[in-house]
Amino acid sequence: MSVYEKLKALDVSLPEMAVPVAAFVPVVRAGDLLFVSGHIAKKEGKPWIGQLGSSLSTEVGKEAARRTAIDLTGTLHAVTGDLEKIKQIVKLMILVNSTPSFTEQHIVANGASEFLQEVFGPVGAHARSAFGAAQIPFGSCVEIEAVVQLR
Repeated sequence: MSVYEKLKALDVSLPEMAVPVAAFVPVVRAGDLLFVSGHIAKKEGKPWIGQLGSSLSTEVGKEAARRTAIDLTGTLHAVTGDLEKIKQIVKLMILVNSTPSFTEQHIVANGASEFLQEVFGPVGAHARSAFGAAQIPFGSCVEIEAVVQLR
């Protein structure tokens, strides 16, 4: 089953690539690698505001990470023109806006990792870092950046 067939089966529509609101570009290509700038979690098109361990539960954070991975996949589609050109999702870095006592950043991050593996199969298996952050731009609860290898 192709990546697009899997997205359709999951009833996932890819969003348009967001325009950066600061002094950076969404993606930089270096050889066969794409370095994808951080994507913040959004809900109804606006930053998904909240802090894990305070105003948001781990399950809500996991859903926010999943939706952020969908946005990131939309950017990859816009840049490549065809998600089948992706050879490997190499690495994710996931920042979780969380209280000092919150220790489930890795579970929140699973929302993104599980989505990418479900859609891309073995190509979606990746290395990952998940960090707690005191704050993320716009008060968003999650931010994700990626390194992706092309065929």
